[in-house]
Amino acid sequence: MKMKLLERLAETDYVRKAIEERADLSAFQEKPSVRVLLGVFAIGFSYVVGWPAISALGALAIYFEKPLLIAIGGPLLYGLSHLVFLLGMYLSGAKYSKIFLRWATRVAVEKLMSRNR
Repeated sequence: MKMKLLERLAETDYVRKAIEERADLSAFQEKPSVRVLLGVFAIGFSYVVGWPAISALGALAIYFEKPLLIAIGGPLLYGLSHLVFLLGMYLSGAKYSKIFLRWATRVAVEKLMSRNR
């Protein structure tokens, strides 16, 4: 059953082209544009705005005995972190994600096929 599924996966155009073209990560050697760097920074910053900031807000709510601080501020911060993440994804674009996924697909399928032979 596993082998048939793996064979069917390897026959798809995406996987076949990734293997035939020896998809690699050489595009990551190019210097990224300012836009891509800003996007990556925004994605990283969204993680700081997310749970760490919400946890700190929760601690402040407990310290000041103001539960509305976390009840209102928590969801607002969480929503803000999503917006910052989406901005980062928009700025970074999908170019590098596609390159990485093609490489990861090729490597994974080749390893699985070598184990099942």
